[in-house]
Amino acid sequence: MKNSWVSFCFWFPIFVLAVLVPVSTGQLSPSESRILFQIQKLLEYPVALQQWSNWTNFCYLPPTSSLRIVCSGTHITELTVIGNKTSPSKTPKSVSVSSIPSQQTLSNSFSIDSFFTVLTKLSNLKVLSLVSLGLWGPFPSKINRLSSLEVLNISSNFIYGGIPETISKLQSLKSLVLTDNLLNGSVPDLNGLAVLEELNLGQNQLSQKVPPLSGTLVIVILRKNLFRSEIPSRIVELNKLQLLDISYNKFLGPIHSSLFSLPAIQYLNLAYNQLSGALSVNTTCNRNLKFVDVSHNLLIGKLPSCIGSNSSNRTVNMSWNCLTGENSKFQHSLSYCRKEAMAVKPPGDLQKQKPGIKLGLMLAVIGGVVVVSGVVLLLVFAIIRNRRRRRFGEMKYEKSTVHKQSVRGSPLPNRRVPQTRLPALGLPPYRVFAVEEIEEITRNFDPSNLAAQGSQAQIYKGWLTDGSVVLIKCFKLKQKLAPQALARHMEELPNLRHRHLVSVVGHCTVTYQDQLNPASTVFVVNEFISNGSLKDCLTDWKRKDALKWPQRMGISIGIARGIQHLHTGMARGIFDNSVTIDNILLDETLTAKISNYNVLMPLKDAESGLNVPKRSGNPEKEDIFQFGAILLQVITGRPITSTSELDDLKSEFEGGLAEGLKLRGVIDPSIQGSFAFDSLKTTIQIAINCLNKDPNKRPSIEDVLWNLQYSMQVQEGWTSSGNLGAFI
Repeated sequence: MKNSWVSFCFWFPIFVLAVLVPVSTGQLSPSESRILFQIQKLLEYPVALQQWSNWTNFCYLPPTSSLRIVCSGTHITELTVIGNKTSPSKTPKSVSVSSIPSQQTLSNSFSIDSFFTVLTKLSNLKVLSLVSLGLWGPFPSKINRLSSLEVLNISSNFIYGGIPETISKLQSLKSLVLTDNLLNGSVPDLNGLAVLEELNLGQNQLSQKVPPLSGTLVIVILRKNLFRSEIPSRIVELNKLQLLDISYNKFLGPIHSSLFSLPAIQYLNLAYNQLSGALSVNTTCNRNLKFVDVSHNLLIGKLPSCIGSNSSNRTVNMSWNCLTGENSKFQHSLSYCRKEAMAVKPPGDLQKQKPGIKLGLMLAVIGGVVVVSGVVLLLVFAIIRNRRRRRFGEMKYEKSTVHKQSVRGSPLPNRRVPQTRLPALGLPPYRVFAVEEIEEITRNFDPSNLAAQGSQAQIYKGWLTDGSVVLIKCFKLKQKLAPQALARHMEELPNLRHRHLVSVVGHCTVTYQDQLNPASTVFVVNEFISNGSLKDCLTDWKRKDALKWPQRMGISIGIARGIQHLHTGMARGIFDNSVTIDNILLDETLTAKISNYNVLMPLKDAESGLNVPKRSGNPEKEDIFQFGAILLQVITGRPITSTSELDDLKSEFEGGLAEGLKLRGVIDPSIQGSFAFDSLKTTIQIAINCLNKDPNKRPSIEDVLWNLQYSMQVQEGWTSSGNLGAFI
């Protein structure tokens, strides 16, 4: 009896709590928990999923760079898993279907059909990202069962075969990213995807013609495939198209002049194709068009003035065509382009082309004279081109139009630089904390958790209830502020969430009433980045040696994107930021994040974020100046500690820019052999422009970003061409 009473006293309170305490709205149903364990097993226990156990609460797992699970009610709405498997484009040699499975893929026992059968049971999924996991096999047609999908990213795997037509039934799909796989054949008609904004099918083996596309598209990336047709004539009707990249294919025929004046076009890459003919000299360009690459084609004649050599407001690459009026050192002869254009057989009925070719050969033999044969060949070429134009003019191409930076969704910024959709930030929703929560997070402001102390703020390390680490900045506002004024400042904080910023998780405000001097304190809760700063990487020889030129370019572009968001991503731009290598943090994936930026707090005597004296009263261009200093430090691999050292280094680069050999002793030896010289040279020139003593002559952050992206593209082209590491 005594034992029964003890047992009752022990279990009754637990029973009461179980009945009275409400169940979390993010508590996953047992069936979907079991599905996740099945996925863990089918993916052969990747690193991101290895810690799962029967006690794991999936809806409250802290998001990381490789795993994100979002729940709504009892269902999963987002599943993002990023592995560390090598992709087809990163393998040391070309990969074919016959060579898989391999060490880069999941094992021979993996079944992509079984995997997707399990996966499609998560019927409420809106975001599905499975990247670099070694998935292999044909793309299952049952993908249409995930009818709620808005984002589908299955990039950097080894999926082969065709894209199933059932994908066109995903009516809510906004982003489709299948880049860097082994997909081949034709692309299905995607015109029915009425809300599709991003289509990235780059780095596959897709061929034939570009299919009809959705009129809502903003980004279309088809680079590095085997497409072989004329550029569809109806592409000039794509009123929302901002970014078009069809480089490294076999597109042929003329370029529609209207392509350069599309209403929203900003980025146009047509390089490494077989495009021929001449552009009309009356061609006009959209004023927001900042990047054009028509290099390595068969274009003749003179480029229109808006993209010619006298174009100063956009980056243009027109090398290796047969253009007149351009630097002949980087152009082929006119006869070369005519010969190559004739050798290109347009797609279609090859039987219809053979009589014309035979006729040309017959007349060439009969003539027996070089001049006569040349004339005949030109006539045959003209006939073939006319037939091709008529044939393609009769073809019905449906309307085709194309963000980014999520990755990341939502409306695109109305700025000149297109932002590729970025992956999810992996942060909890922004929230306003109670002061009691702040005290709990910081262990009641335990002195052992004080991470930094400044003249304007204290920074404490803390832990949220889900275990994730945060930094809390405590700003004491000594001056008297109207509640409305303080509220306006707080409204900006939720906008400080970006892949390349140390993002804000939430805030708390508290006002202390004092008889003489009422004061307010603002607690800003930031994410915590534990992998150190860019300065740490440049001063640790082991870490620095691992940062080759492509990684440093990626970090630099990330910093520029963070600055761009601070300048343009909110109602009031944030300038005069502390953009130094000390305040550029790197996460586990070497993603750059700007910390200690100006949060626009109404403080007196705010600290300057510059390590060098201000050169002007233009805070926007001061950020550009600091970014130029960062670029030089990234290139040299060492911190700059004084203004005079920065000026000397700039002068040294200016003197050595014309002769590459003079740069050998200045650049970081760790990057020798990993860069294309033109990429390095372009980046050096960007840095020099940013450090111009006249602030008005420094470029805007959009111009900086465009040129950095061009430099990265040059680097990627150099790498993909198989160049080995040699300086210049």
